[in-house]
Amino acid sequence: MKIYRLHSLQELPISTAQAWEFLSSPANLSVITPPHMGFEIMSGGNRPMFPGQIIQYKVYPFKGIATHWVTEITHVKQGEYFVDEQRFGPYSLWHHKHFIRPKGDGVIMEDIIDYKLPLGLLGRVMHGLVVKNQLKSIFKFRTEKLDEIFGTVPGSISKMSIE
Repeated sequence: MKIYRLHSLQELPISTAQAWEFLSSPANLSVITPPHMGFEIMSGGNRPMFPGQIIQYKVYPFKGIATHWVTEITHVKQGEYFVDEQRFGPYSLWHHKHFIRPKGDGVIMEDIIDYKLPLGLLGRVMHGLVVKNQLKSIFKFRTEKLDEIFGTVPGSISKMSIE
């Protein structure tokens, strides 16, 4: 059984309150998801985030192939972090922690995603061939979009890795 970890850090020149307002709104997920993925919230994303919130999405990970995804917001600490976990969808495990920490005149956003693919050996092969690169591409888009929206910090941290 292989559990992978995606770790992403990005520094933005905004306040913790601004970062929280944007990142904790489910409606903004479509803004920071690549357009070719056709991300759409089907239900549950019309309220401020709270523990126990169920959000249903439709996304196209591959051209012409729709995937329905259901996540639950399991933990929320206002202005600091929230956790979403997949309940139904393409992964055997998806546990995504979102942290926001002040740094100087801005914030550090940190994402830690622990995930597992189904199908055993085939899933591990697909991770190396497709999934790992797709996740890197999605987070690269997100980083660039957040920089576009909020600006950049000269000499700032921005990194992403998958183990």
